[in-house]
Amino acid sequence: MPEAAILTKATTQEASRMTPSPYFIAVAGGTGSGKTYIAKELQKIDPKRVSVIGHDNYYKDRSDVPLEERKTLNYDEPQALDNDLFLAHLKAWKRNETAFIPQYDFGTHTRKQETCEVKPTPVMIFDGILILSIPAIAQIFDLKIFIDVEPDIRIARRLLRDVGERDRTFEESLNQYLTSAQPMHDKYVEPGKEAADLVINNNGSLEELNTALEVVRARIKEVLGGVSSS
Repeated sequence: MPEAAILTKATTQEASRMTPSPYFIAVAGGTGSGKTYIAKELQKIDPKRVSVIGHDNYYKDRSDVPLEERKTLNYDEPQALDNDLFLAHLKAWKRNETAFIPQYDFGTHTRKQETCEVKPTPVMIFDGILILSIPAIAQIFDLKIFIDVEPDIRIARRLLRDVGERDRTFEESLNQYLTSAQPMHDKYVEPGKEAADLVINNNGSLEELNTALEVVRARIKEVLGGVSSS
């Protein structure tokens, strides 16, 4: 390898070591608990230095399964997601490296051809129902939040999302909730609460939720205070 190439590589590695690792925040909770809304609200603190990534992007491609059969599969268990790839990307971002995340089509339950380039930011927020339910993944986060919501509120929110955004009928969404989402919540999601550093109740008003999020906002601002804006 030419001397100049070796020098460039060494300089890049040295710069990576000198840059603080991103501060990882996990936002977990059951389906319809408001995870994505909360993550995006926290991102508003500094959109350029706080990024949000959904664990949902890592659902496995189901193009090898007939379309009608895809609708009946269990998407609420850890095995439904490519967690090896997710963990590899988490580790890459911690090393201040860029990762290319998959893009998922919920209408067809398939992975799109294109990927999305994501560079590390000083604060990175990850939301998903199962990110605290997988020990190898949960342990990599610096702050772990669980959003606690009553089941009847969660099912109402899920129905609105599925029918309005994910091309499912009311019957399909309700059946999936009863046959997989709620049983898997009890089996996998709820136990993840034990790994959380902070449990936030989201059964009330937006004003109450915003009050509960103040401690998280304060922590994000504290982290960003030690990082110069680009």
